[in-house]
Amino acid sequence: MGNKTQKVKDNKNQQNQTASSMAGKLSEGEPVNAVVQEFVGRTGARGEVTQVIVQILDGPNKGRDMRRNVKGPVKIGDLLTLRETEIEARKIKGDYRRSI
Repeated sequence: MGNKTQKVKDNKNQQNQTASSMAGKLSEGEPVNAVVQEFVGRTGARGEVTQVIVQILDGPNKGRDMRRNVKGPVKIGDLLTLRETEIEARKIKGDYRRSI
């Protein structure tokens, strides 16, 4: 009988490479500053989230106005640091405008 060697795949090394490449893609974008321009309304199960319109101050979407959800106290003129500027929050159903 001959000497047969069995090839063993190294799945651990392959999984680590895949995880590290995905992590690099997720943290690819730099944080971007935005300033609160307008309140849209309150959302969330108990109204704990405020939906606001912000203007992006730097990055590839500089000058763009977008809708974002903010948890915690916020007022017009506040500076927010956004992790990403690709996804915009869904509009609140109904007319929930808040005048300040």
